Amino acid sequence: MKQFFKFTFASMLGFFLAFVVVFLFFFFMVLGLASFSSKKAPEIKKHNVLCLNLKEDIPDRTPANPFENFDFNLMKVKEKIGLNDILANIKIAKDDKRIKGIFLDLSYVPAGMATIEEIREALIDFKTSGKFIISYSESYSQKAYYLATVSDKILLNPMGSVEFKGLSSQIMFFKGTLDKLDVEAQIIRHGKFKSAIEPFILDKMSEANREQMTAFLFSLWEHMLSNIAETRNISVDNLNIYADNLMAGTASEALANGFVDSLVYRDQFLSIMDKMIDMKRNEYAFLKMSNYVKSNKMQQVLKQKEDKIAVIYGEGDIVSGEAEDTKIASETMAKAIQKAREDENIKAIVLRVNSPGGSALASEVIWRELVLTKAVKPVVVSMGNLAASGGYYISCPADKIFANPTTITGSIGVFGMIPNMENFFKNKLGITFDGVNTNEHADFMSTTRRLSDFEKNKIQSYIEEIYDVFITHVAEGRGMTKAQVDTIGQGRVWSGIDAKRLGLIDEFGGMDAAIMEAAKLASLEEGSYSLIEYPKQKDLFEQLLSDFSATVSLFFAKKELGEETYVYYKYAKSFLEMEEVQARLPYDIIVE
Repeated sequence: MKQFFKFTFASMLGFFLAFVVVFLFFFFMVLGLASFSSKKAPEIKKHNVLCLNLKEDIPDRTPANPFENFDFNLMKVKEKIGLNDILANIKIAKDDKRIKGIFLDLSYVPAGMATIEEIREALIDFKTSGKFIISYSESYSQKAYYLATVSDKILLNPMGSVEFKGLSSQIMFFKGTLDKLDVEAQIIRHGKFKSAIEPFILDKMSEANREQMTAFLFSLWEHMLSNIAETRNISVDNLNIYADNLMAGTASEALANGFVDSLVYRDQFLSIMDKMIDMKRNEYAFLKMSNYVKSNKMQQVLKQKEDKIAVIYGEGDIVSGEAEDTKIASETMAKAIQKAREDENIKAIVLRVNSPGGSALASEVIWRELVLTKAVKPVVVSMGNLAASGGYYISCPADKIFANPTTITGSIGVFGMIPNMENFFKNKLGITFDGVNTNEHADFMSTTRRLSDFEKNKIQSYIEEIYDVFITHVAEGRGMTKAQVDTIGQGRVWSGIDAKRLGLIDEFGGMDAAIMEAAKLASLEEGSYSLIEYPKQKDLFEQLLSDFSATVSLFFAKKELGEETYVYYKYAKSFLEMEEVQARLPYDIIVE
């Protein structure tokens, strides 16, 4: 009995100490985050070079979630800036006499092509002020180099490299895995290009999918080459030759072929900077973009106008109900749109869409709110990296749609997938099922048996009905016939370039262009309005309570799987979580 109490006491003491450690860890983390969030705006010196380092993911909106930016390895908050703040502050810097130029500190940019395109266009506009842009890196990834080509000078470490090889798309197929597990993917779809389900039923790309991806990638590549040729004075033909023969891989090749202007070490780069700004090192400062953002936000709060344009952010998968900032939840979005519609001070709405799609039902809920809003005030859509399938569904009722040439859009199609796991349970786990139904199809869409032909036909009729509603909405929103929409629909993915040619979008441009158009439609003069963002982000402690466990889980999943493998894990997991008929992009398209 003595031993029993001894071990019981030891266990209780261990549990208590563990609880205290975790509590203290969490307590001091909260204090640190609170301190970080309450820091005063940094003082800006008289002469500055604004530093833009884009090594972190770039969401459309700067996140309020403190854990999203928390590095559990280093136990500190990373400074992640949203595209909204990057664009706004490049625009401010253009006329700010304290900013002498911009330094692009680039190596790898983990952002989508349309995001990079918007930043690139903002930097081109910045140069009209007569101020300089300079880039320096030890090496440039292909996307980083594309962004760097706006610079007056591109500098590279003498032992560095430039990645320039063309674009590639690779798809992971799970059919072999499902076969080994005795899982049958039962697919019902409309659209010969609706290839979201191909990884689960094929072991390679279908010809239709290969056709659309070839057209899409070549469209993007030709756009990139055209812009690089213009800024670097290298012909498109030569750029293709260099890509085919990997003739920018070493620093000496990059210099010889005109990709960079000089090969220098960092101390030499700093000397070049001194000459460009015509000042000594101690007479100017390198100003981090994050500090510039904080400083300007304090000023923006004091300059609020009565008339407003609401920018409503829709980023991530489209789902029903309420969800976190990384998803477009029907209830959350509907409330945000309704609130903006009913606010008399809000004169127009810009819906920023960055989504591969998702639930067709959730898309319909959001679409309805936008139709009601369009009847009383202008609605303009700004498409980000992708606004496909359900993302296009919620975009089509707008008065005007803006996208970048590199935006992924279209994918007007619908599908459903019901896995039959009967043989998996029986052959792999030794589990069988039996039961009683009150009606013939009471267990309709069960995953423990195959669908009957009648049931497949029933689901197919649902799919066809939803597809018909989808193309009807597009036809009404875009001034087309249903037959015209069906011709360019069928689940096919388009680049922004092709989407404009086909009438799926109106103009090329990013968020700034969309906001300017919204102001024009609402008869608002420049400077007479301010911006307000929806959905409202949670305050610090709401985020702490709701997001801590999820963010910790995400951190360790990425740490164990690695960033590249985690992408495939997330993709497969998202399919397992789908509960409704989907209007969704074929797969996650990552352009490298």
